[in-house]
Amino acid sequence: MKTFRKALIPFAFLPFKNIVYSQKKDSIPLKVRAFVADKFPQARDFNLEFTQTTPHKFTSNLNGNGLPDNKVKDFHQIKANANIYLVKNRKWLLSTSLNYRYTAINTENPVSDYQDKNEYHYHSEAINATYFSKLFNKIAIYSASISVDGSDEHFERVRGMLTGSIVLKANQKTKMTLGAAVFIDPSSQVPALPIFTYEHKFDNGWVADIILPKKVLVRKDVFSNGRIAFGTEMDNTSFYIYKSDKTYEYRQLEINSGAIYEHNLGKYFIGTLKTGIRATPNARVFEKQESFKDYIFEAKYKPSFYFNIGISYNPFGKPKN
Repeated sequence: MKTFRKALIPFAFLPFKNIVYSQKKDSIPLKVRAFVADKFPQARDFNLEFTQTTPHKFTSNLNGNGLPDNKVKDFHQIKANANIYLVKNRKWLLSTSLNYRYTAINTENPVSDYQDKNEYHYHSEAINATYFSKLFNKIAIYSASISVDGSDEHFERVRGMLTGSIVLKANQKTKMTLGAAVFIDPSSQVPALPIFTYEHKFDNGWVADIILPKKVLVRKDVFSNGRIAFGTEMDNTSFYIYKSDKTYEYRQLEINSGAIYEHNLGKYFIGTLKTGIRATPNARVFEKQESFKDYIFEAKYKPSFYFNIGISYNPFGKPKN
């Protein structure tokens, strides 16, 4: 339960530690543009990626009754997303986020009556507004987001989120923020969570890149247009299941630990390779009107190897030199 809560932090938090490089109020718009034009932006303008895991075993229970041990023979995903800026000025950022995810899961034996197919489509759309101000003589960043999601059959949920963050430190070597997020979502396990971001450039070229509870990485520029990173990132998979005139939601937390290599391909394209160990502590199925803790099915997966390849197009990024 504790680890799943961490997966609720969405990518909307990622700009917090990047868009503010200075605590001078008048410098905010210049630093926002610097973030958008970064060679390796945190939030890609347009992104497409494919993920594959190796076969792995799991245990499960349905309505509190244990099921026979089982095995995932194949798990792969295709993700596509877009982050489009609508308004950018000294005080405001307004953007829209569009996301699509195709998930295919094939098990050795059918999990239960709720697994009547092996392919699932999920999409979400959001409008995000960010406002820059001052609080206690420090830069404060306030954000609001409203989103809808669904499947290839129906729209399902409307969610909201409010965040606030203060820049504690921002200089050439270190950037640090502290804040909190409030969720407007009946299916969320917690009403709020803290947010902490930290970036520090070491003298040897390595950079600590931390967004809690989303990721902990160390990275370094390599070659003329590459970057390598080691550490842990968290993600989640969810989709809707329709059975007996009822709507259920499947959610699982994914903790990916390993290596990431990014390469600027020129003409605003960036290629990404990720590999390592994926841990999936738990996955649950629950009725849509209930919460994650009121589940009817739960599975616990053994760790597996994963491989991810992706390409993104960033028209606001800098082209290859």
